[in-house]
Amino acid sequence: LTTTMTIVYALVSRQKTVLAEHTTASVTGNFPTVTRVLLAKIPPSDGRMIYNYDDYVFHYVVENGICFLCMSDEKNRHRVPFALLQEIQELFTHKYGLEVPQRAIAFSLNEEFSRILQDRMEYYNSAGANVDSLSSVKNQIESVKDNMVQNIEQVLERGEKIELLVDKTDRLNQQAFIFERSGRELKRAMWWRNARWAAFLVVAGGFAIFFVAGLVCGFDFHRCKAH
Repeated sequence: LTTTMTIVYALVSRQKTVLAEHTTASVTGNFPTVTRVLLAKIPPSDGRMIYNYDDYVFHYVVENGICFLCMSDEKNRHRVPFALLQEIQELFTHKYGLEVPQRAIAFSLNEEFSRILQDRMEYYNSAGANVDSLSSVKNQIESVKDNMVQNIEQVLERGEKIELLVDKTDRLNQQAFIFERSGRELKRAMWWRNARWAAFLVVAGGFAIFFVAGLVCGFDFHRCKAH
């Protein structure tokens, strides 16, 4: 029995300047914000690292000053994320070379490369178990030892810790349904309240007219009948 690897987010950056990113459609949250804090802590020198953050894991590879990073929701499985990052790095370098990424402004490569990130993330999420068993991938991450896996609190300064919020689509759909139902109930309640007010005003207006007419004509209208 195998479990499905879920890589929910990936990006390519030059230090803190994000050049392209993609988020899995079924997930939303504030992890792009968390990632920006993390990018400031990643050294520009070539290397790779794993950061645990609550129930999620950030994997990154830096090559020629360019950072390739992804976030997954499953701990203790590092081969699939690093296999994804290796392929992303190869595709990115083949497409843009070494010079373009060094002078590109933020998100200037996003329109083109985010689609590639999406395609590769979908592939590795669906084929994760097969990728995880490749001997070539195993060899490539032998250098990822225990001292390369850190809890993110170790690199963040006081006050930089941000609560990682991740919501799956099903939960959001339930919230949307509850909100829609609450909206209908509120609309119905407002309609009945307005109807009651309208009825009250009609009755009050009728009573006021009767009272004024009574003062002028007498409440049995005898003065008005005399005329």
